[in-house]
Amino acid sequence: MNKNELVRAMANNAGITLKDAAIALDGFIDAITAGLKEGEKIQISGFGTFEIKEKPERDGFNPKTGEQIRISATKIPTFKFGKAYKDSFN
Repeated sequence: MNKNELVRAMANNAGITLKDAAIALDGFIDAITAGLKEGEKIQISGFGTFEIKEKPERDGFNPKTGEQIRISATKIPTFKFGKAYKDSFN
């Protein structure tokens, strides 16, 4: 499912227009992004948790040359599904 298909499904399920569903989806994504940038952990009960995880600096290698390189520390957004949501598939 791509974004357009998701917007269409949201509109059908909520009984709203495609335009309103697109605005709602964009608003949701913007709110999650802003919260994560501020260092917040975002929990949606019954669904899951968005948070930022920090990957420490580490050694790696260039696959083309085999040369060792230093990979900088970085922050990555992650999502973990809640237990109730995962259990709904079994």
